[in-house]
Amino acid sequence: MVKVVFVPGNGGSTTQDNWFPSVKNELEACGLKVIAETFPDPDLARESYWIPFLHNEIKVDHDTILVGHSSGAIAAMRFAERYPILGSVLVGAYHTDLGIEKEKLSGYFSRPWDWRKIRNNQKWISLFASEDDPWIPIEHARDIYQNLNCEYHEYKNQGHFGGDYVKREFPELTLSILNYLKIPK
Repeated sequence: MVKVVFVPGNGGSTTQDNWFPSVKNELEACGLKVIAETFPDPDLARESYWIPFLHNEIKVDHDTILVGHSSGAIAAMRFAERYPILGSVLVGAYHTDLGIEKEKLSGYFSRPWDWRKIRNNQKWISLFASEDDPWIPIEHARDIYQNLNCEYHEYKNQGHFGGDYVKREFPELTLSILNYLKIPK
């Protein structure tokens, strides 16, 4: 059975914030199982906590779609680098520590990315980015898109898809998942 797992960003963000609740409701209304757990180590979102949590506690597997926002998208990519999943949705993703100490401490950027493994360990990837993201330069999303050869949605006015640019609904994200699963909305 397909399950969708939400992976929030660091800094104490949860799967009860921003657009997560509306997307959860929409996906569940279509018959999908959605897991929106509280993650350990929410401030730093360290890889050494989050990857084992996804693997051992949530039991992410080849029938799982990871929906990651910000550092949650980074965790989704690093997870897919090691383990097969069905697909992923990456929102506000980046590929360096951005010169931010919390990002350096997360452990995700201590080695090069294996884009081939990330791509080959899943059937599809959908990437959402915004030109006016105050944290992530748009070049990061464009680089990830080029490296993963994935579905790409670029906006001009969605910021970081949370925080000051609170997007309470995200029908494009829901539709992306439903299209890949061939579920009519």
